[in-house]
This record gives sequence, structure tokens and C-alpha cells, in this order.
Amino acid sequence: MKRIFYTTTAVVVSAAMLISSCKNNDNKLESGSIPVTPNSISQSEYNEYKDWKQQQHEDSIKMQTKATTATPPTVVVHKHYTTVNNTEPVAQEPAKTKKKGWSKAAKGTAIGAGVGAAAGAILIKKNRALGAAAGGVLGGGVGYGVGRSMDKKDGRY
Repeated sequence: MKRIFYTTTAVVVSAAMLISSCKNNDNKLESGSIPVTPNSISQSEYNEYKDWKQQQHEDSIKMQTKATTATPPTVVVHKHYTTVNNTEPVAQEPAKTKKKGWSKAAKGTAIGAGVGAAAGAILIKKNRALGAAAGGVLGGGVGYGVGRSMDKKDGRY
């Protein structure tokens, strides 16, 4: 009975550690910026946009009427602004690509748990299942700690 309890407890704890190390922070925007709402755009910027939109509309009408004459294409510049503490708008850098795959913390947890389970089963000869469970939990914890510190150095978290 004790063997079943210890083994079950070790498996549940190991699974919980593995799942917690694999969590994903989806609550951040991909660009990492604050979304621009109509309240954060100044009146002058709005008027500039309206003028630009009107100019675009007039240009499209001219293009339709002057289909025979070739004119140089209109260059459109898109401005993206991010406001910080309601100060002046700051130009935004291009969005970085989202990192894919396992984090180093998740890899460290999986590798640490596997190596720890093997080592625990080898070292504790009287009860190999208990040794594997204990080694897996300890190895997973150490692997997670090492992988998390590597992720922090890389700027993932």
C-alpha cells in the first residue's frame, strides 16, 4: 500500500512540475506594445489621417479617369505609435517573431526528471520504484531551475 501511495504521489508531483514548466504567457501582445485606442490619438494626428484618407480617395479617382497616363505610384508611410504614461507618442520598432518550441525550463525539467529517475532506480536497490520517483522529482526540480535561469539570460521571460 505504501509503495502505491509513494509512487502515485511522485508521479503526480512530477507531472505537476512538468506542466507548470511548460506554461505559455499568451497574455502578452505579440508586439509587446500597448494597443493604440482612439482615445490615445491626438486631434492633430486624427486630422492628418483624415487629410491623408481624402487625398488617397482623390488619387484613386484621378487614377480611374487617367487610366491612359502613367503616374508614379503613391508611397504610403505607416506610422505606429506607442504611448507610455500618457506622454508624447514614440515610434514603435518592428514586432519580433514569437519564439516557438519548448522553453529551456521545460527541456531541463524533462531531462532532469529522466536522469533523476534513472539514477534513483539505480541507487536505491531495495525499492526501485520509490527511488525512481524520488529521483525524478528531484531531478525535475533541479533541471527546471537550471533551464529557467538559462531562459532568463536569453530574455524569454
